[in-house]
Amino acid sequence: MPQAAPSPKLVALLREPTPLLVLTGAGVSRESGIATFRDAGGLWEGVDPAEVATPEAFRSDPRRVWRFYDARRRQGACARPNPAHLAIADLERTGRPFLLATQNVDGLHERAGSRSMVRLHGSLWRVRCTGCGDEWEDERPAIDPLPPSCACGSLLRPAVVWFGEALPGPAFAQAQAMARRASLCLVVGTSALVYPAAALPEAALAAGAYVVEINPERTPLSPHASEVLSGAAGEILPALLRAAA
Repeated sequence: MPQAAPSPKLVALLREPTPLLVLTGAGVSRESGIATFRDAGGLWEGVDPAEVATPEAFRSDPRRVWRFYDARRRQGACARPNPAHLAIADLERTGRPFLLATQNVDGLHERAGSRSMVRLHGSLWRVRCTGCGDEWEDERPAIDPLPPSCACGSLLRPAVVWFGEALPGPAFAQAQAMARRASLCLVVGTSALVYPAAALPEAALAAGAYVVEINPERTPLSPHASEVLSGAAGEILPALLRAAA
């Protein structure tokens, strides 16, 4: 059953210097005002966001795809890390073996101070050439003109994982390795619906980790988690740090 306060076992695990995996999803950034794909009625200018987040959409109309991601970059540039982002960065700073695996592309974890992390779905703040394959940081809130081009003459695309694309192999392998190694796994603000990222807590459970779900709503992971804390991550994570201090 979901609960509001952490169990004594969870508090004890947070105090021990054992390996910790944190998996985060869109719910964490929603508390900073970042709209998810399904917010606002699930539409962007009357279009399902899934229709502008595929390789096929980019080939068909790269400018429309870039307008969608340009809007997301503008939104991300105005957002600020919330207490959940800051608490996760504080967990890393305890010095224990730690990895943050995030499905978020907004860069708020980095701005909060997280460093030991993998971006499972890429980053809004990187671009990739569709021709030569070069990839680099581009932190401009707005890119002009759209769609942008590489020096080689090919179009640039957002360096994010679109529907139908594989996760970056090295990043997912690193997250899988920590899932098998971790004694504690915190699953924060994710629907537990999007695979293969949703397989990480399953792998952690199979390896014997204590898996804690932190989410306002139940998910497919809830019946299997070792512990479920129901509520906002920005409230629960700082409270966990205080309880373990």
